[in-house]
Amino acid sequence: MKNILFKSFRCFGVFVVLFGLVGCKTEKPQPLPPVDQRLNAGVIYPQDPNLIRTPKGANELDLESPLRCSVNWDTQQMILTLPYNISAFKLEKNGVNDALPRFEVTGFSFEKMPAEKALYKLTKEAGIKLVAKDAPYASISAENLRGEFSEVINMIANAGEIYYSYNASEKTMRISRKANFTLYVPKSRPIILGLLDVLRGSGITDMTTNWADYSVTFDADFALRNKIMDLIKYFESNPTLVAYDVSVFRIYPYDKEKDVEWKNLLKAFYFGTVTTAQTGVIGRVLTTTNELNINTLRHFLGKQAMVMPVAEGKFVVPNLWFSRFDIGKCGKRDSLEADLSILAKSSVEKGNRIFSDITLEATGGQITQFDIRSRLGENFLIIGIPNQIFGTQSPKSETVVFMVPRLIRTLKTTKPILDNLI
Repeated sequence: MKNILFKSFRCFGVFVVLFGLVGCKTEKPQPLPPVDQRLNAGVIYPQDPNLIRTPKGANELDLESPLRCSVNWDTQQMILTLPYNISAFKLEKNGVNDALPRFEVTGFSFEKMPAEKALYKLTKEAGIKLVAKDAPYASISAENLRGEFSEVINMIANAGEIYYSYNASEKTMRISRKANFTLYVPKSRPIILGLLDVLRGSGITDMTTNWADYSVTFDADFALRNKIMDLIKYFESNPTLVAYDVSVFRIYPYDKEKDVEWKNLLKAFYFGTVTTAQTGVIGRVLTTTNELNINTLRHFLGKQAMVMPVAEGKFVVPNLWFSRFDIGKCGKRDSLEADLSILAKSSVEKGNRIFSDITLEATGGQITQFDIRSRLGENFLIIGIPNQIFGTQSPKSETVVFMVPRLIRTLKTTKPILDNLI
């Protein structure tokens, strides 16, 4: 390893060769704990029933619910044009991050070294304490790094896909795989709902939404940050969003020995009202004209079964992106389907045709999945999901999901925009 030379700052070009990741540092095997400790680790102690917890009523407060969990089934607008201010998009990294000392680095080379070790050698020479939150990180190689201290730090951190923050008063640099970000978006409710659904589709559930300044705060690694940046760029092309209005309900046949006769739909409605029927691993999906809407469907089912509403709401899917709608956010938290989620990836094709990849998922994993092609103005209906999946003892009962896709066409502008409703 060559020595690192620090000199008074001068403006130099940076000549760098960074090689690809070559794997993570392997930790040495640790000795096993004493036998008594291992035995105690396997004991599950009963939970204290008197443990003080946050009351259920406080936990169920959700500021998103008034927007998410209301659907106007009577006046649905199939196509909505939505202006938005593109300059409102902004992604900021939170926390203290002072400017690094101004030094020049010359002749810094290393081979197959964990990123935190390379940064340690570099910061030690500068008299900076390094704190690695979740090391070890990926191993990297570099040859003859030259240039300003901050630039060399950035290159090593980017190559190792780690974030750093510097506190000048403590002369301490902290590094980690994730950082806390705030994403500011246009003051548009459909857009912020769509972004929330995309974040949930990416597996991010621990985030805070500020409805006053239309921002979302969350932790992100490099992969998620890059995905968010791609999403911001996506909005620069005046994209189309697909909004889904959803109603989920449970049906219990009056005759507990018989299934609901779905074939009677063909007698109750004109031929062609049900346009397609597709079978999944579990259940079936029907595409229908608007003759079969939420009201006529409930009327039809009410002749054979007791209909019990579970939840209704809406979610937004940016074209070709992946979004998630959690049923429990718009229903009773103790219902059978509270952990049911709808995952959707949508695309808009020529002639206002909509391609929807719909997956039903519970805590235990995927329940069923459908690829659905429909026209704007058509609905689709997922039937035949046995409630036994959710632990009920009524073998003939089902969970039904009714969905109406709508289009939101976006239009960039530089003018201030008032709150836009779905």
